[in-house]
Amino acid sequence: MKPLSIILFALLAAQTPAWAHGDAADQVKVLQQQQPSNAPGKNAVMLTVNYAPGQASPAHQHPGAVMAYVLEGAVVSKLDDEPEKTYKAGEYWYEAPGTIHSVSRNASQTQSAKLLVWSLVDEGSAVTVPYPAAGSER
Repeated sequence: MKPLSIILFALLAAQTPAWAHGDAADQVKVLQQQQPSNAPGKNAVMLTVNYAPGQASPAHQHPGAVMAYVLEGAVVSKLDDEPEKTYKAGEYWYEAPGTIHSVSRNASQTQSAKLLVWSLVDEGSAVTVPYPAAGSER
């Protein structure tokens, strides 16, 4: 297997029912991934996360930096010790590597929500890992 194929396989394998962004098969969709020439050893990954009405993700961490943008609806997010915040369509946030994302859920019980997520991770690393996970304590 080529390195890019291995990474794609690792990303898709990470989207099993135990994946931190939920158990719906179509909840997470990888749009693209690239190995930037100015960031050796890193992978840039762009994906969408779809939340059905009332849907939430279990607590998780991202080993790499993350930028999230709300495309549709509204999402409630809690990072580290910060208070919960609701982000509406057109709003965004940044997560430093290792940030504990203890709350990530659709703010609505009647409408869906959709995020566009961009992450920069080490080659071969998953974009998301469950929290707490071995070695994740700070």
